[in-house]
Amino acid sequence: MPQPTLDQAWLQIAVGLSTSMPGELQYQRLVQAICDVLPCDAVSLMQLNEGELVPVAAMGLAPELIGQRFLPAEHPRLQTILQSRDPVRFPADAEMADPFDGWLAIDRERTADVHSCMGCSLYVDHQLVGVLTLDALAPGRFDDVDDMTVAAFAALAAATLRNVALLRALEHSRAQQQELAQELVRDARRREGELIGNSPQMRKLREEIDTVANTDLAVLITGETGTGKELVARTLHARSHRSEQALVHVNCAALPEQIAESELFGHVKGAFTGATSHRAGKFELADGGTLFLDEIGELPLSLQAKLLRALQQGEIQRVGSDKLLRVNVRLIAATNRDLEQEVADGRFRSDLFHRLKVYPIHVPPLREHKADLDTLSSYFLDQARMRLGLRQIGLHPHALLAMQTYDWPGNVRELEHLLMRASLKTTRNQQSRPLILAEHLDLPVMELPADNPELIANQATAATYRVIETGLREAVDAFQKSLVLQILQENDRNWSAAARQLKTDRANLNRLAIRLGIKD
Repeated sequence: MPQPTLDQAWLQIAVGLSTSMPGELQYQRLVQAICDVLPCDAVSLMQLNEGELVPVAAMGLAPELIGQRFLPAEHPRLQTILQSRDPVRFPADAEMADPFDGWLAIDRERTADVHSCMGCSLYVDHQLVGVLTLDALAPGRFDDVDDMTVAAFAALAAATLRNVALLRALEHSRAQQQELAQELVRDARRREGELIGNSPQMRKLREEIDTVANTDLAVLITGETGTGKELVARTLHARSHRSEQALVHVNCAALPEQIAESELFGHVKGAFTGATSHRAGKFELADGGTLFLDEIGELPLSLQAKLLRALQQGEIQRVGSDKLLRVNVRLIAATNRDLEQEVADGRFRSDLFHRLKVYPIHVPPLREHKADLDTLSSYFLDQARMRLGLRQIGLHPHALLAMQTYDWPGNVRELEHLLMRASLKTTRNQQSRPLILAEHLDLPVMELPADNPELIANQATAATYRVIETGLREAVDAFQKSLVLQILQENDRNWSAAARQLKTDRANLNRLAIRLGIKD
């Protein structure tokens, strides 16, 4: 095979620089190309890392050298090369020991000293990054090699080090971004929470979500403030085929009209005062994922036409730009307003309303599914227990009764905050087993029925109210469920211990828990 020329060697190295091959392979191809065209027995490429020279590739040297570290202060020749911007040659009779004496691969006995040595420091943007060394056993081997040739190879070596470093930085950044994206997805799923409750209303809500979640249909979530519309939106996204992509949340009520268009669709530099750079809008950020427009009823009329176009055609236009951008976004909107009335009053576009209402989901107010109060209370008290660092928090039956007779204008959110406040109040007494009493809830005093003034004195008040509201079977189930949850909490959710305390078999308790919806 004919000897490669210098031009061919440089071309091979340049090709390596233009590809995304692994760094180790680029390094090795570089030193191989140098060995092919220059009269050397060994070549080493060393990277400067925190004051140490680390071999990253070598030809003609003992393989065990890769992985070693060379301190320049301990190797005068390497120190001399580092201190010069030009190629350095060492005479055959130089007193300074060569760092590779006894390490050349052609010296099987590993005893011979290097007699021809030269090297060149490597710089990237005026920063010292390493050295390139050439060695041979015979004296005078580099007499016919001019400095320009070595400097050219050194420049290519420095470019290779930089190229590999940039690629690795990009890969590291990409890996970080992927991990960050995955962590955001995991965090969203953690914050997704749970749709708590086994009432007919909550079962219907979950069925509606399951029906539409894995489609790309637009969903309009309606319901009073505090019912959990955002939770429904997050659940829809988490159960969709877009779950690995972004869920971008926009609170339309918090968007000033002057910047709302820029927030949704982005802007280009100079589009308006203060637009100092290009900026992507929420639609672009949600491309491939889901855009959740909360409080959609608050969106200004001036923006509703542009939103309609984005939904119908999948096209957006940044403020100040003539270019149309295509986006693939699944839209979920939520509102506590009566949009039909808003349309009738001229405050909301009829065509946008019907475009949003492809699949409507209504989240019921808490007063319509009070049968879930015990389960919701148990869930929120467990959250409060963890936040406050307590082993358990109990709820007195009279407290549950007080909650059953309250209308909950703030819905589930009000219940959550109320139980957190009540949990804090119970800790003032420093009880080993804090118990929330009715007076801790600060709820309005229940009015007694006129035809039964002794009802509140009856020890079975809570159960009596439950029977009147739901019927005997539902009341018994609710009582059993509340009791099982309370015993579980007292025993740190140890099912065997709970079964012993309830004086029942573990298998029977499991079956009861499944029937009551406590376990799947």
